[in-house]
Amino acid sequence: MNDYAATILIIDDEPQIRRFLKIGLGGQGYAVLEAGSGKEGLALCAAKTPDLVILDLGLPDMDGQQVLEELRVWSQVPVIVLSVRSSEAEKIASLDRGADDYVTKPFGAGELNARIRAALRHRPQGEPPLQQFEMRGLSIDLPKRRVVLDGEAIKLSKKEFDLLVLLARYAGRVLTHRQILREIWGAHHEEDTQYLRVYIGQLRQKLGDDPTVPRFILNEPGVGYRFLDEDEDA
Repeated sequence: MNDYAATILIIDDEPQIRRFLKIGLGGQGYAVLEAGSGKEGLALCAAKTPDLVILDLGLPDMDGQQVLEELRVWSQVPVIVLSVRSSEAEKIASLDRGADDYVTKPFGAGELNARIRAALRHRPQGEPPLQQFEMRGLSIDLPKRRVVLDGEAIKLSKKEFDLLVLLARYAGRVLTHRQILREIWGAHHEEDTQYLRVYIGQLRQKLGDDPTVPRFILNEPGVGYRFLDEDEDA
């Protein structure tokens, strides 16, 4: 049973996938809505205001990317794309259009549940922005720009601190290279992925984070990075 009493909308044209998800999510305590097409999904999302959307890209009436684009005009509901399309280009396009995460079919129920919990934890609540993060032995004090790891203060440059805060703020969510570069360095640096890799490497070194068995920052090859959520395994 989950802590959110959340409603999840599944937009997928495959009845067996919807049935599988409905049984699994219902067993976790979620209320589930179903839509078999993009237009039906958008209408349900407007009428029922779910807490999270699981979106397939291969819909019969419109492409899932178009659904995502239209949805983002008027809603910031968390969206997890669940698709057989596994190319980096599709993942990047979905994330750049505002998806919170991307899971490829076939998928593990445990992984999907972890991604759902992370997306729900970080959904917009209309509350004041967090001033401090505490996770995995890491403490980030935003007003003081202070980072403490396992009781020891860590000295970061301004850009390293801003990068860490951005990743931690969206813990559990994949951020594309372009999104990170735009947020930290500005629109003119959206293609400077090598620049980003250097800073990620420096940040990992200062956090003692082994990229082969990450404690904090997980690399999504060709796509971007994800800061591991509190209960998520690499």
